[in-house]
Amino acid sequence: MVRTYTVVLYREESGGYSVSVPALTGCHTQGETVPECLDMAREAIEAFAASMRKHGERLPEDVAAFPLELGDALDASVYRVKVDLREAAPVA
Repeated sequence: MVRTYTVVLYREESGGYSVSVPALTGCHTQGETVPECLDMAREAIEAFAASMRKHGERLPEDVAAFPLELGDALDASVYRVKVDLREAAPVA
């Protein structure tokens, strides 16, 4: 099953990006470039989903809206990534 999730890339003052997945609390990663971050986000979502499956939890749907706070980041960009979760958690 292929799912789409919203990911947020926060451009850091020190360089690179930190990445979060609003629908998956605690699912974060980082990277130096946007393409690298999007690849890392897919991997993080896959690993997060696999952990949820292992613990018998259902994977939540993507969010329709979420609060966006920059914190120390210079700016943020929102993307949607497709992830193949056939081997991951059952869907909510």
